[in-house]
Amino acid sequence: MSETRPSSNPSSNPSSLGDEIVARIDQLAAISETPEHLARVFLTDEHRRAADLILSWMREAGMSAHLDAIGNVCGRYEGERPGLLALMLGSHYDTVRDAGRWDGPLGVITAIACVADLNRRGKRLPFAIEIVGFADEEGVRFASTLLGSRAVAGTFDESVLNTRDRAGTSMRDALIAFGLDPDHIGKAARARRELLGYVELHIEQGPVLEQQALPVGVVTAISGATRLAANLTGVAGHAGTVPMKLRRDALTGAAECIVAIEQFCNSDEAGLVGTVGYISAMPGATNVIPGKVSFTMDIRSQSDMHRKRAVADIVRQIEAIAKRRDLALQIDVTHENRSVPCAPWLKAQIAEAVASEGHAVFELPSGAGHDGMAMVDVADIGMIFVRCRGGISHNPAEHVELADADTGARVLLRFIENFRPHGAVNS
Repeated sequence: MSETRPSSNPSSNPSSLGDEIVARIDQLAAISETPEHLARVFLTDEHRRAADLILSWMREAGMSAHLDAIGNVCGRYEGERPGLLALMLGSHYDTVRDAGRWDGPLGVITAIACVADLNRRGKRLPFAIEIVGFADEEGVRFASTLLGSRAVAGTFDESVLNTRDRAGTSMRDALIAFGLDPDHIGKAARARRELLGYVELHIEQGPVLEQQALPVGVVTAISGATRLAANLTGVAGHAGTVPMKLRRDALTGAAECIVAIEQFCNSDEAGLVGTVGYISAMPGATNVIPGKVSFTMDIRSQSDMHRKRAVADIVRQIEAIAKRRDLALQIDVTHENRSVPCAPWLKAQIAEAVASEGHAVFELPSGAGHDGMAMVDVADIGMIFVRCRGGISHNPAEHVELADADTGARVLLRFIENFRPHGAVNS
């Protein structure tokens, strides 16, 4: 690892960054569909109020700021002279329903806090800094994820404009009602030549950093995912009259398949994870042998090749179980997302920042999806994970300690101040 260049002390007050970040996390969390359950969904009144608040924070930090054509909040802090290429930072500010307050907003608010610190010290860098608060990463309203980052990356699929929410409102109409022009979404796209890289700070959403007793980690890749839907069909029958050896019980067959998936993933040494998150048995009566069972599979790995091989092996095992139990089987792939590796040169600089802040460098993949999965089409990406209590996320119990929020900010600020564009010589 190359030696970190010296930089000025990020802040004279050891807790000022963390205090500011936590206060703003709480402010943003107060903007919700209901006071009892945090929900901030794409193109709603809450979205607008949150966007206006973030825009005000960006401007206070010395940035020019605007809302782009998809509803992303965009800020720019000029470098030593106007018009320089930009290092982009960001995350999302929408939430799932009954959400925690840290997932997404921590990355946006921390980036703003870092720029505000630079601005207070009158420091300009040999590149610009841009911050984007992506409008829709979670996909709650229209069941299409990464809408904000796909627009910035130039990969927005305009066919999704015709999708409708539960109330029957199309995305196109929702954009118009919000004051945006759906025909101008292409104007949000950025060119690779404009950006030096994209870096996202995010809570881990898992328990690994807590297990390692570390406040931050260096992300190696965003894991790819394959989701499958399986249907096993046997014969429904009376629970009291059909002998055990003559049954074609779809539910016991599914149970064997589920255990096989768990055992396969447990035996993998490359970090493969597998989840059966949904199961339904028909006819669903206490005294009837289940004749049909549906269940889902979610298989993830930071290596696409490894994931695809694992999926093929798991499917073969399920096929063998179905054949032995005389069950009809149908398996369909419902979702496939590539893995996205973090750029080695960005990982190295993030690791330098972590080490320079006095922490052990620990690398780990992200099992959850992030805006970086879209942004990789327009820039090299890097990610910093911040420890979250219990690894709990998408839950009101989601929590980051003030000290960890402060550590994440100091790592990001040190990274920014010592950032070297790809190919630059380390001084």
